[in-house]
Amino acid sequence: MIFTNIVPRVSETDGVGHINNVFVPIWFEAGRREIFRIFSPNLDFINWKLALVKVMVEYVDQLYLAENVEIRTGIEKVGNSSFNIKEEIYQTNRLCAKGEAIYVNYNFKEKKSEPISTEIRGKLQSIKFIEN
Repeated sequence: MIFTNIVPRVSETDGVGHINNVFVPIWFEAGRREIFRIFSPNLDFINWKLALVKVMVEYVDQLYLAENVEIRTGIEKVGNSSFNIKEEIYQTNRLCAKGEAIYVNYNFKEKKSEPISTEIRGKLQSIKFIEN
């Protein structure tokens, strides 16, 4: 599992003092950075291989400015050309949001999905999501 710390910013806070819901998917994406590196080690877009095909977010509890946030990211399933990411956001040991993202290993030049290589599959499977 990958752990990513986020420091909430004032600009991410809404009028009632909570972190605005639009930032939760952005924070989840920040937690996927090391997964992106498996496919594109330099994080360059010249040979980018990933296409996001689904995002699901469930808001469980409120997030606030005053405390840092921990993103927990792991791989739930690896298919032939796609994989499922499971994600959770914690603040002060409270589960505040959970989500899922599905990516496809995609060839943008040929506009089609491609099988995930054995090497990449192994790296993805080593990032298992661990239930709390």
